[in-house]
Amino acid sequence: MPNLVPSAFRPTDTAPLAAPIRATHPPRILLLHGSLRARSFSRLLNEEAARVLTALGAEPRIFDPTGLPQPDTAPADHPKVAELRAAAEWSEGMVWCSPERHGSMTSILKSQIDWMPLKLGAVRPTQGKTLAVMQVSGGSQSFNTVGQLRILGRWMRMLTIPNQSSVPKAFLEFDDNDRMKPSPLYNRMVDVMEELVKFTWLTRDLSPHLTDRYSERVETAEELSARVNQKQT
Repeated sequence: MPNLVPSAFRPTDTAPLAAPIRATHPPRILLLHGSLRARSFSRLLNEEAARVLTALGAEPRIFDPTGLPQPDTAPADHPKVAELRAAAEWSEGMVWCSPERHGSMTSILKSQIDWMPLKLGAVRPTQGKTLAVMQVSGGSQSFNTVGQLRILGRWMRMLTIPNQSSVPKAFLEFDDNDRMKPSPLYNRMVDVMEELVKFTWLTRDLSPHLTDRYSERVETAEELSARVNQKQT
């Protein structure tokens, strides 16, 4: 196999997979919603999800996108951008919940993801973290948005869990106190949060091992070789 770089190629090490060192703190979950309305059903669904996450032993944090500038219209040290990026780094898993608008996720949700670069220095704020996707709709059942969120999660190098939640006619699913009514739709949301917490417990301590890539080790080896072997002047 002449194309392989021997110094960067490693046989699969199963020891870290079999008995990883486990952290004991509650899983840290960041929830993002995709609407700025005063009565935002994506926010209300996230608030219900956060209650369930707390009951499951996790530590949820909901980010308020109010005041977040459009990507490329403000510097990275803008207070809302800095708050979002700090929350992304803090998190070990995420929930993305967006309304479906024109058959797609909203720009509010997408802007939050666009402000999370694949790299912050040497740190990838989303790589290897778990992700659950949810959507709310004003009309009939749809899965357009959760499907797009899955693609986006893959692009951000996240571990998107198999289950998902789609709430049609969301205006009928919340009472006058903005609490979600008992229903199979509520039960599905609980299923999703339960699965997210399990996957986060399972993978968070393994993330460095799971995301260690041959191509990146090759690049690092080449950079090191170039630096060590540079001509003396």
